[in-house]
Amino acid sequence: MTQKLEIIRGSDNPFEDAGLPEPDTKLVKADLAAEIIRILREREMTGAQAAKATGFQESDISRIRNADLGRFTIDRLVTILNRLDHKVCVTVRPIWDSCQSPALGKG
Repeated sequence: MTQKLEIIRGSDNPFEDAGLPEPDTKLVKADLAAEIIRILREREMTGAQAAKATGFQESDISRIRNADLGRFTIDRLVTILNRLDHKVCVTVRPIWDSCQSPALGKG
């Protein structure tokens, strides 16, 4: 039996697609946390080593690694990145100039 599936193109923000509150904030936090996790993996840092390097609790590092970001603000995540010797740059665009690729059209 063949079923015809409907294809629905989502946005670049899965939090928005899921209808969650504050999707842009959640996406920024997830992106920052992913970068923190990438750096820690690249440096092969334990939670204790990361805590010592950043000045944050080991439990905070564990929460980031587990994508439990509810207790984190964007500025706390940026601070962790700064203490890992990384700079955060932000790009702001008008809403009609979405972050989607041109092939997908305007958001």
